[in-house]
This record gives sequence, structure tokens and C-alpha cells, in this order.
Amino acid sequence: MFSQEDDGQGVALGVVFGIIALVIALVIGLAIHKTGNKAPAKPAAVAAAPAAADAASVKVENGVVKFYFASGKAEVAAGAADALADVVKGVAAGKKAVVSGFHDSTGDPARNAELAKERALAVRAALQALGVGEDRVELKKPEEMQASGPNAEARRVEVTLQ
Repeated sequence: MFSQEDDGQGVALGVVFGIIALVIALVIGLAIHKTGNKAPAKPAAVAAAPAAADAASVKVENGVVKFYFASGKAEVAAGAADALADVVKGVAAGKKAVVSGFHDSTGDPARNAELAKERALAVRAALQALGVGEDRVELKKPEEMQASGPNAEARRVEVTLQ
């Protein structure tokens, strides 16, 4: 019934699945290691507005977690885990995290829209690294992606609970 060729395919599939499982475990382990070894950050609620006009930062305002980004960048600021602690608790209690990305008015509008999306995806990845399931995070495109105010504050992603 079974040929030796079928046995060879089974072994090959077993090796491929084993490698995939190893890679997934490595990625999860690295994410846990990175979030577990960070120096304590300033409490998010008292973090000031972006320290430098072109530096990444994070703060919490009236229950909204706001990630600010450097111009042209999509790297999440240090202190994300502390700032997202209440969001993670809210998701564990049955709520959904809603992530919305905004951009400033400088540069190419199409590139800015793409960058706002990349930033929202980076924040979603930070939530997932903290144990939030993909089905508990909603990426929501705001009606007006170009935010008003100073450029350093317009380049942001907001996280709310619903």
C-alpha cells in the first residue's frame, strides 16, 4: 500500500514542520526576552510630550495610549509595554484594542499614508508581543489620517479600548 517514496515525503514534511515550530519558538522567546529585560521606564501617565521634535516617545492621555514617531520611521518607542499595560488588562477583560495611525502634513501624502499603516502594524506587533491575540486587535483607519497640530505630535498611533 505505501511505497518508500511516501515514507520519504513524510520524513521531509516532519523536518519542515519541525523547523517551522523551532522558528516560531525562537521568535516568541526573543519577544519575551526583549520585553522582560527592559529597564523600568518612566510611568506612562507622567511622560511628557515628545522630548525632541524628531524622537519616538509614548504617553497615556485620558486612557488613550499615544505613540509618537520620528520622521520617516516606524520604530515603537521604549516604554511601550508599560504604556500598554492597561490596554492588555482591558483586552483580558473582554475588550478590543483599537489601533489608529495618523501622519503629519510634510512630504508625499501617499508615502505618509503607508507610513501611518506601518506604524499601526508596529504597535499591533507590540501588543501581540505582550500576549494580545490578533483577533483582539482592530486596525482602524481614521476618517482623517492627516492630524493637525505640530508635526511631532501628528506622527502618531493611538490605542483605545472598545
